[in-house]
Amino acid sequence: MRTSRISRDTSRILVARRTQRTLRQTRSGANIATRNADSVTDGLKREDHAASDSELSSVPADSGSDGEARPLKKRKRGQDTPIIVKNESKEVSIATIDSPKRASKPKKARRAPAKKVTGTDGSVKIEPPANWEEIYALTREMRNENLAPVDTMGCESLAERTRTPRDQRFQTLIALMLSSQTKDTVNAVAMRGMQERMPGGFNLESVLALEPATLNGFINKVGFHNLKTKYIKQTAELLRDKWDSDIPDSIEGLVSLPGVGPKMAFLTMSAAWGRDLGIGVDVHVHRITNLWGWQKSSTPEQTRAALESWLPKDKWHDINNLLVGFGQTICLPVGRKCGECKLADRGLCPSAVVAKGVKREKSTNVKKEESRVKGEVPGSEAVVKREEVVDEIREIKAEDAEAMVADIEDIGKLASGRTPRKKI
Repeated sequence: MRTSRISRDTSRILVARRTQRTLRQTRSGANIATRNADSVTDGLKREDHAASDSELSSVPADSGSDGEARPLKKRKRGQDTPIIVKNESKEVSIATIDSPKRASKPKKARRAPAKKVTGTDGSVKIEPPANWEEIYALTREMRNENLAPVDTMGCESLAERTRTPRDQRFQTLIALMLSSQTKDTVNAVAMRGMQERMPGGFNLESVLALEPATLNGFINKVGFHNLKTKYIKQTAELLRDKWDSDIPDSIEGLVSLPGVGPKMAFLTMSAAWGRDLGIGVDVHVHRITNLWGWQKSSTPEQTRAALESWLPKDKWHDINNLLVGFGQTICLPVGRKCGECKLADRGLCPSAVVAKGVKREKSTNVKKEESRVKGEVPGSEAVVKREEVVDEIREIKAEDAEAMVADIEDIGKLASGRTPRKKI
């Protein structure tokens, strides 16, 4: 069926009007334009569908009468540009997905020493360092896992239990006097030698009867043995003449003895008399508590006063053994094992230094020696190779490190406090 010319023109006019109306509506906003564009598209689809049903050929709006495509008109300035929303889908490979982050290590603790807090009534109270109880408990846990020389050869355990209480107290005092700048292993051997070989047994009377040279022979392996020989002989005479052949039972009396300082006095009162009158601050207690930031002190006496101001009294006796053993096994004076310390792992030690990727490994060196020996046949020589396997630990031992650190007792001070030479 053929359509008339009038029908075709009418259809063309209707489509052109709808297109112009749609273009005007796009100026009211991007969202309205988008929706109207969809409706126009649907309308065009319906018109095309209706035209196909009526067997009428629709003419596109941008086509001329001759069927050629018309160029799109440029939009004037000031006209709103419709927003075209594009839905893009991106493919993400498994390789590009970030793996879950590892748990970050705890931050290093800040130094938070004990503080003085003044109350409203004018009273002064010492506030303990933060997390000190957790630090103390973890240190005790590490001490229980690692046996230290002080646990088996400490001065408190060297006295003979078969002797009288008076002799035990005297041996404890002598052991502490010998311990200055001396390793526990060396000190224990010297004490055992006197207990086994001293004529009449190891007691005050036997020491008084010994010649200084003989006494020096018993203790010649300990540090400053010549000076200690003189101090022990003088102390024995004072105990006989002034203290009824027993050791003093007060801090004042003990520090009055030659070579006995505050640390020895407090430890002697605790080990010999069972009275905790103060904290025995030795090199390990002084060093480690400053590393923890519990106080900032330059002398052992300052450390003792700072600790006694807030540390519970039931820990005054334990803290010395705790930190001495900790300083012998993990927190060494030289080459601290922060990688094995639970305090460093939990971010509780402000002085922890953990090197990444550094492992202390045990290396085996083979020393080869060649020696030429004469063979059985005259004029012949046989080469004999001998290999010796030597195990080396590439770190300083705890005992050697202790000897490198200056002691804080009076013996060390007097030994280093000799009259200096005059400069010319």
